[in-house]
Amino acid sequence: MNKLQLLIVCAFFSLPMFGQREILYKQIDTVKLYLEIHSPVRMDKEPQKPAIVFFFGGGWRNGDRSHFAEQADYFSKRGLVCILADYRTESKHQTTPYVALQDAKSAMRYVRQNATKLGVDPNKIVASGGSAGGHLAAATSLIADYNDKNDDLSIDCKPNALLLFNPVIDNGPGGYGYERIGDNYKNFSPLHNIKRGAPPTLFLLGTEDRYIPVETSEYYQTVMEKVGSRCELRIYEGEKHGFFNYRFIDMFKETIHEADIFLQSLGYLNEEPKVEIN
Repeated sequence: MNKLQLLIVCAFFSLPMFGQREILYKQIDTVKLYLEIHSPVRMDKEPQKPAIVFFFGGGWRNGDRSHFAEQADYFSKRGLVCILADYRTESKHQTTPYVALQDAKSAMRYVRQNATKLGVDPNKIVASGGSAGGHLAAATSLIADYNDKNDDLSIDCKPNALLLFNPVIDNGPGGYGYERIGDNYKNFSPLHNIKRGAPPTLFLLGTEDRYIPVETSEYYQTVMEKVGSRCELRIYEGEKHGFFNYRFIDMFKETIHEADIFLQSLGYLNEEPKVEIN
């Protein structure tokens, strides 16, 4: 994409060329769902960059897209297109976890369909999230059902990699959300739907997480390896649910460091330059 083409793209969106901007990706009656785009400061070397789509946590009940704003700020400075996604929640929209997954899939399809306009490489899209947002990220790659009837299903919603922060990956009996999901866990729970072709994954978890036992993460890794997929598991001793959030600055830095190394290993980032975290 040359400079003139880039200017045309920005004019199309009526938005600044770089930095932060907001795009409507889905509307349901009066409900409008947006993607908050954090573009690299400079995009002159490669017209299309790898991207990370972040889904916030909150048990599919609460939360908003600002959850991963600090991670998006860091990785956009590292040269990636970072996208914070809205989706419908129980507290705001009286919706179910299934609707949240529909929206997550719609967001992924929008990014891939509009990759050129967004400056994104459609073959290097990472899905990321924490807790229930981690479930949504993993489910976009592993769960076949729960697609919005208005989506173009010819557009693949599956990410090319997963970056999961204490994700809810077991919705079965004894897992998180079973009281709402019930027997539908069989086609909603990522742990129960791992199959060959699952994308390379980084899984970050604390030993004192009250929602996701370490044993569950280890089993997830084992199944991933059995189907021939890469799953890097990082366990943090003594850390609780949400340990990766910015307010826990030391763990924020540690998890960002691990994610950076993981993305380097995929060829999505170069080793240098590093970005200072305040």
